[in-house]
Amino acid sequence: MANSLLTIDMITRKSLEILENNLVISRNVNKEYDDSFAVEGAKIGSTLRIRLPDRALVTDGAALQVQDDNEQYTTLAVSSQKHIGINFTSAELTMQLDDFAERVLKPRISQLAASVDADVANAYKSIFNTVGTPGTTPATALVLLQAQQKLNESATAMSPRYATVNPAANAGLVNGLSGFFNPTGTISRQFKTGMMGEGVLGYDEMNMSQSIVNHTTGSRAGTILVNETVATQGQATITLDGLTSTTTVTVGDVFTIAGVYAVNPQTRLSTGSLQQFVVTAAQTASGGDMANMAISPPMYTAANALATIDAFPANNAAVTFVGTASTVYPQNLVYHKNAITLATADLLLPQGVDMASRQVHNGISMRIVRQYDINNDRMPCRVDVLYGFSTIRPPMACRIWG
Repeated sequence: MANSLLTIDMITRKSLEILENNLVISRNVNKEYDDSFAVEGAKIGSTLRIRLPDRALVTDGAALQVQDDNEQYTTLAVSSQKHIGINFTSAELTMQLDDFAERVLKPRISQLAASVDADVANAYKSIFNTVGTPGTTPATALVLLQAQQKLNESATAMSPRYATVNPAANAGLVNGLSGFFNPTGTISRQFKTGMMGEGVLGYDEMNMSQSIVNHTTGSRAGTILVNETVATQGQATITLDGLTSTTTVTVGDVFTIAGVYAVNPQTRLSTGSLQQFVVTAAQTASGGDMANMAISPPMYTAANALATIDAFPANNAAVTFVGTASTVYPQNLVYHKNAITLATADLLLPQGVDMASRQVHNGISMRIVRQYDINNDRMPCRVDVLYGFSTIRPPMACRIWG
């Protein structure tokens, strides 16, 4: 019996299925805001204002102490459009769908998925919690449990939590944890697949991704100190001195300040760990000073409902950056699903083309547009996704240095 011709809708649905199956980081992030963009007809540059959970102070005694809302907002922008080209013949359209997918679609769509994942992996630049030893491949249960500790100290819900690591970290962890208090079934799965899998050390999933990105630290050098008296709640900058002139900090650099400890957001009590801060804007030192360096999280003391630290930094407090200057380190990720948000938008179906189709599934929208080359009996297509991502709740995520 002759095969039926594959339609553009069939090809689009199969392409979307392949994309979803090949996403790793992006598969396990929050996609609840996708409908907002679909309803509003988002275009590149469209933004959505997202309200974060309110926080308040618990007070003592019978007398009511009314508190104003501590409203916090962040934005999510649809700023990335990625596509890949596919060119097939009329003869290939007579293939069975699974054969067509394996031969024509999968090699290209898997590359598109890897590109989207690598983009979303850049969410690390907004994450200030980090564990592990820079320059050392993770290979023990301790580093995974320390990442869990960071999330627990930030009052993050226990599930769903995910860990996504690069191939080197996956190899080190599978080898380091083989037989480590694991049920027989878990050991067997790890032995057969070479992957950590599901339900390991409190993680819903532990995945390997080739799209984990590297961070290159700034050239910062010198005896670095705080050079101001911080006294403003919510301040998101810090002025430093003692740097070697013209050295730099880059977005994603992490540092601690002596005597400034993190607090639990629920109790506002010190966790006993120095608060880690992340640089949010690249800057170059001038005359040994780094004025108003942009950082996250903003500094709120325990007297404020939005507390992030137990006390403001003292003038001349020592500043210590994580990792060696001007060095490349992999940034493996641990995160609760709600830490990172991904939203895709419906691209318009253009007129005047051979065929066009758009499909949406599990919060991901994909469009395929097809033309016809009469001279060569070929059908060039472009496969597009329009999306944006944001680390809307950074305390619910942690980086593992590699």
